[in-house]
Amino acid sequence: MNGLKFLSLGPFEFQLEVGECIALSGDSGSGKTRLLRALADLDPNQGDVQVEGHRREKFRPCEWRARVAFVPSDTAWWAQTVGEHFKQIPESSLFEKLGFDPSIMQWQVSRCSSGERQRLGLLRALVMQPMVLLLDEPTANLDASNRLAVEVMIADYQQHHRAGVVWVSHDDAQRIRVAQRSFEIREGQWVQVM
Repeated sequence: MNGLKFLSLGPFEFQLEVGECIALSGDSGSGKTRLLRALADLDPNQGDVQVEGHRREKFRPCEWRARVAFVPSDTAWWAQTVGEHFKQIPESSLFEKLGFDPSIMQWQVSRCSSGERQRLGLLRALVMQPMVLLLDEPTANLDASNRLAVEVMIADYQQHHRAGVVWVSHDDAQRIRVAQRSFEIREGQWVQVM
């Protein structure tokens, strides 16, 4: 990515290697979520964003977002049942890795806790098999065992799909566990801290 700029932040320049996880931190309101949304082309921005040498502008928005999946900390749910939110049914092993039974697809969304919705939102992104995952605090609503399950699942996905990950986290220990490099947004600039 070269010179990505949005609002008064940036430019940000970095390269995400195949299979690499970059952790991102910063004060609340520093622009972490806005950066992820800009990378996913959900918010207006300027700059050159590429995946495997292919510029974002060469893709239709839905094609880009299938390759570069943004998983917000609070995913959107617009239909009544969980299953209505999935384009394809995940393998049963994926449900098990996140502590679910496949029958959860018949559940009413209103029955799900915030932590269950967060894990299901991640699963919804993974079934699209994106090349890049943009994770906005994907374990913020989870207890320790579910946090570990998500970390393991994302690491497995990275390894098997050679996917890159940008992971926003306020947890120093988590950033050390999951990332090869760590950055912070300070005063609108991108600063490497690990």
